[in-house]
Amino acid sequence: MGMTQDDKMLPKGWRSALIKDIAPLQRGFDLPNRMLEEGTTPVVYSNGIERHHNQAMAKGPGVVTGRSGTLGKVHYVDKDYWPHNTTLWVTDFKGNHPKYIYYLYVSIGFERFASGSGVPTLNRNDAHSYEVALPIEHSEQRAIAEALSDVDALLAALEKLIAKKRAIKQAAMQQLLTGKTRLPGFSGEWEPIQLGRCGSTYGGITGKGKADFGHGAARYVTFLSVLENPIIQPSMFEAVDIGLAETQNRVRRGDLLFNGTSETPEDVALGACVLDDWDDLYLNSFCFGFRFHADTDHDPLFFAYFFRGPIGRQLMSALAQGATRYNMSKRQFLRLECPLPDGDEQREIAHVLADMDAETAALEARRDKTRAIKQGMMQQLLTGRVRLVETGETAP
Repeated sequence: MGMTQDDKMLPKGWRSALIKDIAPLQRGFDLPNRMLEEGTTPVVYSNGIERHHNQAMAKGPGVVTGRSGTLGKVHYVDKDYWPHNTTLWVTDFKGNHPKYIYYLYVSIGFERFASGSGVPTLNRNDAHSYEVALPIEHSEQRAIAEALSDVDALLAALEKLIAKKRAIKQAAMQQLLTGKTRLPGFSGEWEPIQLGRCGSTYGGITGKGKADFGHGAARYVTFLSVLENPIIQPSMFEAVDIGLAETQNRVRRGDLLFNGTSETPEDVALGACVLDDWDDLYLNSFCFGFRFHADTDHDPLFFAYFFRGPIGRQLMSALAQGATRYNMSKRQFLRLECPLPDGDEQREIAHVLADMDAETAALEARRDKTRAIKQGMMQQLLTGRVRLVETGETAP
């Protein structure tokens, strides 16, 4: 948001200024000697500094931007804190609203001030010479900060609710996918069934090079799509060129897909099911498919959840082969015996877990939409295009 226009071009009641003149940054090890005492932790403070047990405590609120691995990441601290001495801190808000400065600095993107070879650091001189526009009145800064804080509070509440829903689902999987808790109407014993009696496996795309991917009329299921979701998501399909005369295994509705390799044994053969029919859909070469026999009564979605649940993970981890990279043998996979309920109970369990996933997905979509709204609000409010105070004129 660097600005070079004359203040006359700014919205009424706004001014342009350099970062060093509105809320300068200082590194912990740059503190003047008069602020340090033997045995104390060097800090840069925002609203004052106090000594506690021969250590320096900064008085909140404060704004900090990280260095090294968190370069440019801006945080707001609303309470007293023990600062880290290699972090850049706002040393003086110069009468500006602290939370407004936080949002202003987030919008700037302090990673743009990175410099140095090897481990980059934030170039304070470049940051200080950056020009921004901001409201003159503290009241307008506060109004903007409060509006954005309200959206952040909504986002925090949504994140908390999403985490709660995920925890509830994990608990449900622990109970329903092990038979410890039974749904109403089901009481029979789960029977061990060998997977090879239920269906057969097939491999992914073969004989392709890099030039064959990224174009073509056919689509393929990516490795990440199998790894990340119990239900295959078409948004993650990618293009591949498959000739009419080629013999490749197509993916069909009702198939189970598994990643055949992973960096850890715990993540080998995570199940994902295909719930819809797709023309010319294939599977990446690092995964394998499992297709149920026509005369079996099993629910693919249940199996996807089962192999992501406690029993499934334990069974698959035990079969994983390798040292630095772990693989799954399709032959051993087919020999595997799994304790399974009948088809009706499989469908009911899958329905319960799918409903939980749908609730979480709806909350995640709402969270993502709220994030987008916040970004739009920041663009409007932090440039003065939209005003939260009476000005008597329309901002340019």
